[in-house]
Amino acid sequence: MRDKPIKHTPLRRAVKLPVWGDLFIRLGLVFFLIGLVVMIHWWDRTGLVDHHDGNVSFLDVVYFTMISITTTGFGDIAPISNHARLIEAVIVTPIRFAVVFIFVGTAYNFIIRRSWEKWRMARIQGQLSGHIVVLGYGVSGSQAVAELVERGSDPHNIVVIDPSEERLVEAEQLGCNVMAGDATRDETLKDVRISKASNVLVSAGRDDTSILIVLTARSLAPEVPISVVVRAEDNESLAMQAGANNVINPVRFTGLLLAGSAKGAHIADYLADLASITGRVQLVERPVKPEEVGKPLTELTSGGKGLRIYREGQPLGFWEQECTVLKMGDVIVEIVPTLERDG
Repeated sequence: MRDKPIKHTPLRRAVKLPVWGDLFIRLGLVFFLIGLVVMIHWWDRTGLVDHHDGNVSFLDVVYFTMISITTTGFGDIAPISNHARLIEAVIVTPIRFAVVFIFVGTAYNFIIRRSWEKWRMARIQGQLSGHIVVLGYGVSGSQAVAELVERGSDPHNIVVIDPSEERLVEAEQLGCNVMAGDATRDETLKDVRISKASNVLVSAGRDDTSILIVLTARSLAPEVPISVVVRAEDNESLAMQAGANNVINPVRFTGLLLAGSAKGAHIADYLADLASITGRVQLVERPVKPEEVGKPLTELTSGGKGLRIYREGQPLGFWEQECTVLKMGDVIVEIVPTLERDG
């Protein structure tokens, strides 16, 4: 029996200033303005009269300031000199309006901002197209997002779905669109317009969950490339049958690094170098350029080292005869120096 589905929350994206931060700024400004008026009244207390005992103390000044700003006006303390009345008209009255506007604005801000955010995210959600959907933000998912951002992907073009709110905080801080929900549910994936995505990356932490997510995603997005992380070798074929285009086994990759280090001190270092944008070289996959058609794989216009081409889905190594003549539609895998590519 399937577990009770996780109710997904609306898509959201971090704002520059949190609501509570805005609230504290507003309250700080209010207290500053009130303090300013208190100091002005205290400085000009000789222009005030207390009809109760005739003595204007500091407490009386604070009291008068509060009833003046709030326009309560009991009349027990009042300005009597022309100088004091001028201060009330020119300084205190504008401050009174400012304080009222701040309070009213704060009250409305909570309502307006929430409504605005709902409208903004609904608009973003409705316009999602060509985006990257990351399903699962554990170790592999978070590393994938960080690498995508490092490679130049716009975080606003990345949508992260994970059931854990705690894990989503990091992705939200990067600027990604995030949603707390169950990625195995059709409605969750439909809400992020998965059929319009450019790529789907799946890393749920468990092979069975990841394969179920692939099945769900493939049924909703038949043409979108899907990559999935699985950890058990016998689950790789199941992931492919579920509809994954690429199956990544981190355990196997770790084994490759270990085996490489046994065969040479620098092989593992070079493999890791290829895998990350921060390395000196980088693996790049791209379509053949029109000016490269008819040329061999060894004469790429990018200046990179061609390793393999994919022709009609068939992989061909640089040593094979077919790679001596590039054709339109070929997909090239090459090594490019990172600095040269960035430049």
